[in-house]
Amino acid sequence: MMTRGSGQARVERRTKETEIFVQLSIEGEGNAIIDTGIGFFDHMLDAFTRHGMFDLKISCRGDRHVDDHHSVEDIGICLGKAFAQAVGSGEGIIRFGNSFIPMDEALVQVVVDYSGRPFLNQNLQFIHPFAGSFDCTLIKEFLRAFVIHAGVTLHIRQLSGENSHHIVEALFKALAYALKEATTKNDGISGAISTKGSLDLD
Repeated sequence: MMTRGSGQARVERRTKETEIFVQLSIEGEGNAIIDTGIGFFDHMLDAFTRHGMFDLKISCRGDRHVDDHHSVEDIGICLGKAFAQAVGSGEGIIRFGNSFIPMDEALVQVVVDYSGRPFLNQNLQFIHPFAGSFDCTLIKEFLRAFVIHAGVTLHIRQLSGENSHHIVEALFKALAYALKEATTKNDGISGAISTKGSLDLD
C-alpha cells in the first residue's frame, strides 16, 4: 500500500573516506546549516536550501588531503537518500518540476521527474574548470550520485554562461526550484500520478 513520505529524513554514512550527517525537511523554511569543509560547495548547498525552502543540515568530514572528490560525491549519495526517505512512495506529489534560473550571463534549466528511475542528462560546460579552488568537474559526480540515490530523472541544460561560479550557482538554484515543485504534495492527487498506479520508488 502506498504511503506518503513524512517529508523528514535523517541519513548518516561512515566510510574510511568520509563521515557525513544529513537532516532534511522538504517542507521547511529555507534554514541551512552546512559544513562540508569546502567553502564554495557550502555556498551552493546553502543557496539550494534557501531557494528550495527546505530545512537542511549537512556535516562532512572527508579525506580532503587527497582531494574534494570523495566528500562531494558522498554528500550527493546522502542527500539523494535523504530525499528518497522524505518523499517515500511518492503518493500525492506533483512529480514533475521545471525551472529556468539566470545568474548574470549564465542561464540554466533543470527539469525533474520524480519517477524512481535514476537518469542524468546534462550539458554543463566550463570554460574555466575551477570556481576559486573548487573543481567544477565534481558537480557531475555530485549530480550522478544524487539521482541514483534519490531515484529521479534529471535533465540539465546550460543555455548560456561563461563564469563557472555563475553557472554552478544557477544550476543549484534551478535544481532547488524544480525539486520543490516536484515534491510538493497536492491533496487533490489520489495515489501517484502514473498510468501504472504507483511510482517505482521502492
